Amino acid sequence: MQSNYNFAIEIKYYRPMKNFNLLLIIVFAFSLTACKETPKEQTPTTKVERTEVNTKGQSAVDDKVSDPNALQVAKSLDDFKTLVVAIKAAGVEDALVNAGPLTVFAPVNGAFDKLPKGTVEDLLKPENKSKLAFILKNHVAPANFPIKTLEKNVRKNRKLFMASGKYLEVTKKGEDLYVGGTKILKTVKVSNGWVHVIGDILVPSDK
Repeated sequence: MQSNYNFAIEIKYYRPMKNFNLLLIIVFAFSLTACKETPKEQTPTTKVERTEVNTKGQSAVDDKVSDPNALQVAKSLDDFKTLVVAIKAAGVEDALVNAGPLTVFAPVNGAFDKLPKGTVEDLLKPENKSKLAFILKNHVAPANFPIKTLEKNVRKNRKLFMASGKYLEVTKKGEDLYVGGTKILKTVKVSNGWVHVIGDILVPSDK
């Protein structure tokens, strides 16, 4: 009788224990599966937009806060439309927006009209880019030359060294100043130096 009772107890407690172990195995397996799937659920779905790298130079920066530089002044005035077109064709925009100081002798539209017929159109061709750039650099002095300094150069008989590698003579007739033989019509202070308006093209000499 005692033996049957013990066997019954053993069966009674064996089956729940077996079921409990089975439950633990199922829970453990479910936990492993959940751990493996969690990273997939947490993977960011936000798309990263590609940032286009600006390969253009400083002249492409849109700065409406600082005082205008030499190039910005030229672009803002109708008198320099031909000059701006030439600057772009020659690819020298960045040279006119650097911190400087620099002095630009800017020819008005009429100055280009004085050149032999077809000269401007020829210079604007891609194959003449370097030649056009050389001519335009002959209008830029990599230094600070306000009117007072130019007058001082006249008194001391000093020539101006230009970005083209050439030199221009500064003279004075009465109250008027001339650079390279052409009269300075007007002067504008810009953030990176000075712009002196002239009525002729300063064609580099062969010397």
